[in-house]
Formats: sequence, C-alpha cells, structure tokens
Amino acid sequence: MTKADLVNIIAEKAKLQHKQSEVIVNLVFDMMINALKSNDRIEIRGFGSFVNREYGAYQGRNPKTGQVVNVAPKRVPFFKVGKELKEMVDYPKGRPAAGGSV
Repeated sequence: MTKADLVNIIAEKAKLQHKQSEVIVNLVFDMMINALKSNDRIEIRGFGSFVNREYGAYQGRNPKTGQVVNVAPKRVPFFKVGKELKEMVDYPKGRPAAGGSV
C-alpha cells in the first residue's frame, strides 16, 4: 500500500474529500516525523512502536576501493511490531509458508 492508496481508502471509508483525507494523512506522518526528530518514542497499541536506534562511530571500508573510511555516529528510526499485529499476520500453526517446511 502506498501513501496515495491510504489517502484514497481514508477518503472513501470516512466519506471525506480527497484533499481532506490527504491533509489528515500528511498531518499524522508529520507528527510522527517530528516525534522521532525529538527522539521521542511512538507507541500505537496493537500495532507497534517506533524508536530511534543510535549507532556509534566506526571504521568501514569502501567496497569499491577497499579504502578505510570513518563513519560518523547516527540515529536510525526502527519499527518493532506489536504482539497483536504479529499474531494477525503470522501463519496459523501447522501451516507452512509457501515453499517452506514444517
């Protein structure tokens, strides 16, 4: 599902104009982005949580030249799926995924 799909579905289900639905979706995403920028945690019960993971500086290698490069410390958003969503998406016990075995 894309952002445009989400806007269309919300407009249809809530009987809103497309533009109104787009404003709502953008507002929610903007608020989530601002929370992560402020290093706040976002928790949506039954769905999951978003947190920033911090990585320290390290020395890496340029794969093309093999030259050592210093990589600066960084924060990266991370999503952890909630238990309820995980159970909804998971295959029923005893039924393997396509091509998998039990």
